[in-house]
Amino acid sequence: MEAVKTKAIAAVAILGLIVYTASHHWGRPARSMPAGNAVAQPVAPDFSLTDLNGQTLQLSRYRGKVVVLNFWATWCSPCRSEIPRFVDLQNKYGGNGLQIIGISLDDDPKLVRGFYQQLRMNYPVAIGDATLAERYGGILGLPVSFLICRDGRICAKHVGEADIALMEQEIKSAL
Repeated sequence: MEAVKTKAIAAVAILGLIVYTASHHWGRPARSMPAGNAVAQPVAPDFSLTDLNGQTLQLSRYRGKVVVLNFWATWCSPCRSEIPRFVDLQNKYGGNGLQIIGISLDDDPKLVRGFYQQLRMNYPVAIGDATLAERYGGILGLPVSFLICRDGRICAKHVGEADIALMEQEIKSAL
């Protein structure tokens, strides 16, 4: 009987450790991997969408630039909070090779277009779907941003509202 109790306590302790570790790891922005790191960085999946201005938005056309690919929605409070800071980053680093791209996961293009104009977004925005979100590992909450380096590889992922100071450091390193 004592052995069963000991095993049960050990199992609960291990489960608690797993839950604690996961809750403190998930949702934190990933930091850029240092150059020469042995871990392979995945290439960002290419896509072709029509942006809000009717132009073709194809990720592969931005190869050679540093791209922040931001998945967001108009109803998302953290998204609303970080978009003006993305506008600022585009203004500050666009001339150095940064390109912000917004992918709205809203269903109503009219609503997205109004939001785009209201916030004076200075970067291309297109409406994505579940298929595109799945290609990026499944977007389970918003916002989610990917920093894509000049070679097309994902070098950082930010889940939740981005720490803009950290993201700016990552952008400067990638530029």
